[in-house]
Amino acid sequence: MPQSDGLEDAAVLMMSLGEAEASEVFKHLSPKEVQKLGEAIAKIKTITRERVNEVVDKFTGIAAAQSLLVSNSGDYVRSVLKLALGDDKAALLIDRILQGGDVSGIESLKWMEPSSVAELLRNEHPQIVAAILVHLDFDQAADILKFFNERQRNEVMLRVATMEGIQPSALKDLNEVLFKVLAGGDKMRKSSLGGIKTAAEMINLMGTAIEGTVIESIRNHDPDLAQKIMDKMFVFDDVIKLDDKSIQTVLKEVSSDVLIVALKGANPDLKEKFLSNMSTRAAESLREDLESRGPMRLSEVEAQQKEILKTVRRLADEGTIVIGGGADDAMV
Repeated sequence: MPQSDGLEDAAVLMMSLGEAEASEVFKHLSPKEVQKLGEAIAKIKTITRERVNEVVDKFTGIAAAQSLLVSNSGDYVRSVLKLALGDDKAALLIDRILQGGDVSGIESLKWMEPSSVAELLRNEHPQIVAAILVHLDFDQAADILKFFNERQRNEVMLRVATMEGIQPSALKDLNEVLFKVLAGGDKMRKSSLGGIKTAAEMINLMGTAIEGTVIESIRNHDPDLAQKIMDKMFVFDDVIKLDDKSIQTVLKEVSSDVLIVALKGANPDLKEKFLSNMSTRAAESLREDLESRGPMRLSEVEAQQKEILKTVRRLADEGTIVIGGGADDAMV
């Protein structure tokens, strides 16, 4: 797969740089990028000199092909973001991009284990917790919420779902929880964070058992809101709604080990959807693996299904595949 080859190339390049230079590169990566690249480096036990030369030559060629396209890249970023996103959304990103550092104390949370973040936020008001979690990636927020008790988790999710944005004045409350959540609080425009879609994305990643209690709690408070969230959710069974070309694209991104475990708990129609989009030989091999694999814990199956869902959402965000828009788009 191109993506995995690129990650391995990056790992080889980092190893060829040496510790000091590689550490400087790591400083410019996001937490997820650091984790992925670190894992890729750890997997490399031996490597040939030819492979190293190949990667270095490739990098040198790419670097040599770079040229200065604009006289002032800062001005260019400002103009492009404003044209693409509008003034409000662009304003949330420009300072962060051009300063080259954190303008949000919340960045530190992205490097922490979910259990540690949960412990840090456990005694805060649900509204404060919700305001912080909507700044994090959906999967990290979902993992954090798993460490809350049911009552706290439900209260937080209700506030995430009903959040229409964060006013500048509300950011001052977050400053009391962390060192500083967003720089220049009063100058910031309203941040369009939270809402039904955000709540749906978080709940999607919590796992079936927790998902049911959260939805039920929200339904008791507001049945219409609960239904709107469910309409926005995309669960593993919904993968069957993808067209054949999209399924084939997903299969290229998912390892066979992940697929075997995920399909162990899938309904027959969904299994067949995947199998019918594989080569005859690959499908036969997968069937044999599924039959030979013994009973598995539900938590293991759900964990791998979640990995496939992450891949599906990433491909959808990139525009590579299209996910149906909820109940109204269900296939008949």
